[in-house]
Amino acid sequence: MLDVSHATVADGGETTFDLRKEAEAAGITGALQQLDQELIGLKPVKSRVRQIASLLLIERIRQRAGLASAPPTLHMSFTGNPGTGKTTVALRMAKILHGLGFVRRGQVISVTRDDLVGQYIGHTAPKTKEILKKAMGGVLFIDEAYYLHRPDNERDYGQEAIEILLQVMENQREDLVVILAGYGERMTSFFASNPGFRSRIAHHIEFPDYSEAELLVIAELMLRERGYRFSGAAREAFERYIALRRTQPFFSNARSIRNAIDRIRLRQADRLVSDLDRMLDIAELETIDPADVLASRVFDGAVAGSATP
Repeated sequence: MLDVSHATVADGGETTFDLRKEAEAAGITGALQQLDQELIGLKPVKSRVRQIASLLLIERIRQRAGLASAPPTLHMSFTGNPGTGKTTVALRMAKILHGLGFVRRGQVISVTRDDLVGQYIGHTAPKTKEILKKAMGGVLFIDEAYYLHRPDNERDYGQEAIEILLQVMENQREDLVVILAGYGERMTSFFASNPGFRSRIAHHIEFPDYSEAELLVIAELMLRERGYRFSGAAREAFERYIALRRTQPFFSNARSIRNAIDRIRLRQADRLVSDLDRMLDIAELETIDPADVLASRVFDGAVAGSATP
């Protein structure tokens, strides 16, 4: 991963290093802990992030020790379905890169095709360059990156944006990290059509879908953060909800669970307010009942894409 042809040797200085202190001082320990707290599961993703963080930590220490060193290629590809934590990992990665001094700013600029590609001749280059200028010194996160390339449309200007991106990724890779994200199969086709991208990507990280058990834990964490909890029967009902919802189109992992929780809170509030003459206690305010879950149209075999999860 290191471009040895550009390796440099610094003057020797320190000879011993306290790894724990180095990691804590760079913010790596805190960033990885935060990642564990924010994301359920995703063990292969977290493992790869730790490996990258370890590489960068050792690279920085090697520089201070006066050993041969070279800036590693840091452009990445995140592949997986929606709601699997790609944006969250990008944010934590930016924090790690910044803490270790591999980017000047710990910011993430998130964009899609519409932010980069123009609608007429002469429009794409300035749009793309403006985004790159804004992202320089940090991380540029391009979601659904495959939409940049539309070979079936002769009047598409995406190729111009791609060429500009490739040039900057190569020539200014020490001041900008680009993360391309999207569905696995589409990203594979995208890289096949644009080999220049694949050759510049050092880290390809796959984000697996969450299991039903993990989705339930995510739901309970979301409720806890908002001051709610499932009753025993409601928890069982939501387990059934997850099993059904995962089989339907447009399921987006944690994102769909978050939407479901928002709807459940609406139903709980509507149920409580339906009788204005009642006295409420704390337990009622924080408890989700089975009816709040079972009212979802998912249990009625609703048409795919229904607005009510």
